[in-house]
Amino acid sequence: MPTIHSEPQTLRIFECYTAVVANSDKSNGYEEIALIFISGRGRNHGGIGASVVSDWSQMLPDGATVLDLGCGTGVPISLALIQRGFNVYGVDASSTMVKAFRARFPAVPVECAAVEDSDFFGRTFDAVVAVGLFFLLDAGIQRRLVAKVAAVLQSGGRLLFTAPTQSCSWADAMTGRTSNSLGHEAYRNALEAEGMSLVGTQRDEGGNQYYFTQKT
Repeated sequence: MPTIHSEPQTLRIFECYTAVVANSDKSNGYEEIALIFISGRGRNHGGIGASVVSDWSQMLPDGATVLDLGCGTGVPISLALIQRGFNVYGVDASSTMVKAFRARFPAVPVECAAVEDSDFFGRTFDAVVAVGLFFLLDAGIQRRLVAKVAAVLQSGGRLLFTAPTQSCSWADAMTGRTSNSLGHEAYRNALEAEGMSLVGTQRDEGGNQYYFTQKT
């Protein structure tokens, strides 16, 4: 009997171990394809989202401190903000992306961490931007992230993030992993529950939907 059961027991242990390893990737698959990403969007200074973020940043006070969540290499979003004279901080869970960020912007604070784990440098911000991030996260983490952002935004501070208007799931084009949008109403409700207002939306040339929000 021990011989009969030993192989299944070993298999179950192996399956448990591999599951733990798979779940340890807080970059949601982007560390694995980081070099591919860097060779494309990571070098495109005028990439999709840069003009929207640049226009949005005109509503911020001079010298504002801005947190870029899911900053990647810093191109094009952090770059657009730095060029406008803002004090930028970045957070990204891909160590390869963060290394590229530091090489390009050595004076800009950046942390290699999942947004759900970061303490956001233990400070407050005038604005937070999260382009291409929210929908990579589980629904519960997205809602908790709204609360975390609200907690570090100063009164009147702004959050800009992207997600489809409809509630839906799809396979991420680069990683193949499942992405999830809560949908317009669910995002609005989550924001209002944390003392934030949805003040507008916009679609860019790539079909990405932007949510413009402000802390009341």
